[in-house]
Amino acid sequence: MISETILNIFSSVWPMLLIFITIIISMRITYLIDHKGEPYYLYKDLMVLGFVIYILCLFHVVTFQDVSWSTSNFIPFKEMLRYDFGTMMFYKNVLGNMIMFIPFGFFTSYFLTIKDKYKIFILSIITSITIETTQLMIGRVFDVDDILLNVFGGLIGYLVYRFLDGIKERLPKFLQKTIVYNIIMFLVLILIFAYLYMIIYWGI
Repeated sequence: MISETILNIFSSVWPMLLIFITIIISMRITYLIDHKGEPYYLYKDLMVLGFVIYILCLFHVVTFQDVSWSTSNFIPFKEMLRYDFGTMMFYKNVLGNMIMFIPFGFFTSYFLTIKDKYKIFILSIITSITIETTQLMIGRVFDVDDILLNVFGGLIGYLVYRFLDGIKERLPKFLQKTIVYNIIMFLVLILIFAYLYMIIYWGI
């Protein structure tokens, strides 16, 4: 189910991603050429690129995916309790809306170095309400349950960031180096591309 969803998203957004990523990388390389001697942190650039890709995919999911099967809901927990646990609709509408905002919580916490969960809570609410209101304005649906699930997902992303940040602070000094972070991010990229390759070509 998750693999199929990821495949559907990337099959739709890859032209936009290709153009946007090419522009971003070209601009970044030009900047680095014009500012030789400045410290360079590959892992930070990869984090920014990952955030951009996430936002573009999020935009596609919340504005283009079909919602003809649903109607607006303004009663908390009404839609969540409709779906039986383990069904496709449960995974898509409950887990899906929660998982969708985990990267938001993580990236926002990372870039703003947020230590206070209430800030992520507020940012997640503002972002999710904006998404749901925009959906309503463009002829889609508004669902208060989506907001609740998005906020919960954002808080999970925050907890993931805090967990990894806690590990980072406890690492020996020789592991708290830029080269180590660069290698880790490079390995993460390889794993992501390998996963996408298996989804696309092997159907895993």
